Amino acid sequence: MAPTKEEERKLKEFKDDSPIKLGPAEKFLKAVLDVPFAFKRVDAMLYISNFDSEIEYLKRSFQTLEVACEELRNSRMFLKLLEAVLKTGNRMNVGTNRGDAHAFKLDTLLKLIDVKGTDGKTTLLHFVVQEIIKSEGARLSTTDTNPETPKSATTDDTKCRKLGLQVVAGISSELSNVKKSAAMDSEVLDSDVVKLSKGIANITEVVRLIETTRSEGGNQTRFSDSMNEFITTAEEEIIRIQAQESVALSLVKEITEYFHGNSAKEEAHPFRIFMVVRDFLTVLDRVCKEVGSINERIVISSAHKFPVPINPTLPPVFSGFPGRQQYSSSDDESTSSFRISS
Repeated sequence: MAPTKEEERKLKEFKDDSPIKLGPAEKFLKAVLDVPFAFKRVDAMLYISNFDSEIEYLKRSFQTLEVACEELRNSRMFLKLLEAVLKTGNRMNVGTNRGDAHAFKLDTLLKLIDVKGTDGKTTLLHFVVQEIIKSEGARLSTTDTNPETPKSATTDDTKCRKLGLQVVAGISSELSNVKKSAAMDSEVLDSDVVKLSKGIANITEVVRLIETTRSEGGNQTRFSDSMNEFITTAEEEIIRIQAQESVALSLVKEITEYFHGNSAKEEAHPFRIFMVVRDFLTVLDRVCKEVGSINERIVISSAHKFPVPINPTLPPVFSGFPGRQQYSSSDDESTSSFRISS
C-alpha cells in the first residue's frame, strides 16, 4: 500500500478545495500520511507481531540440531552398524590394499545397496543387516530366556531374528531429530537470526525519527514508550537466540569432525552429515522390510523342509563376489567418514 515518493508528494500537496476530488483509496492514504512515519510504524508493528513466533521457530530448530548431534553420537545401534560395515568391507577386501581399513566415508553407506552378490539380488546392506539381526537377537534372547519352556532350534532362531530385526529397524526412530535436521538449511537459519537483529535496529531508528520530530505530545510519547519497552525485551531474546545458534553450530561441527575427521571440508554444507544419514535411513528402512520378508519365507521353508543353517562368515553369494574391489571408502575426499580407533 505504501505510495511512491512522487505519489506521497502529490497527496501531501493536494488541497481540499481543489476541483479534482480524491477517490476513497487516495483519501485514506492522504489521512495515513498525516501520521509521521506511518509506514515505518506499520513495519515496526508487523515485526513485533511476528517476533514471538520467529523466536520459537529458531529455538526449536537449534534445539533439534543439538538433539540430533546427541543422537548420532550416542546411538549404540548406529555405531554398531557402522562397525559392521567396516568389518564386512575389510573381509571382502582381504588381500587388497583396502583390506585393513580403519575408516570409511559415510557416503559409502549409500553405496551398500549397489554392491550385489553373484545372485544379482542380495546387496551388501542386506548381509550387514542380517549379521546384526543375528547378534542383537542372540543378545536379547539370552536376557529373555525361560528354561522351563522347551523350544526347538528353529523357534529360537525365529525369535532371535524377530528381536534383532526390531532393534535394527528401530534405528530410524532413534535418529528422528537427525532426519528433521537434514531438512534444515544453515544459511536460512542464519539469515533469520540476522533479520531479527536488523529488525530491532529498524525499530530503534523509527523511535529516533519520531522523537526528533515530536510535536503533538501524547500519541508520539505512547508509541515511543511502547517501542522502547519492546526493544529492551527483544534485545535480550536475540542475545539468547544468538548464543543458542552458536552452541548448536559448534555441536554440529564437533559431530562432523567425530565422523569425518575434518569439518573444514563441509563448511559449505554444515548440515550435510544429517542429509547423508537421513538418506541412508530411508534405504535401511526398506532393506529391513525386505529382510523381514526373507526371514518369514525361511521360517515357512524350515517348517516344511529343514532348518536353514546360518553361515557365520560371508555367505557364498558374497564370498565369491567378483567385484570386491568396488567396495571402496575413498572415492571422494569431500565426503564424511566414520573412524574406528585401534
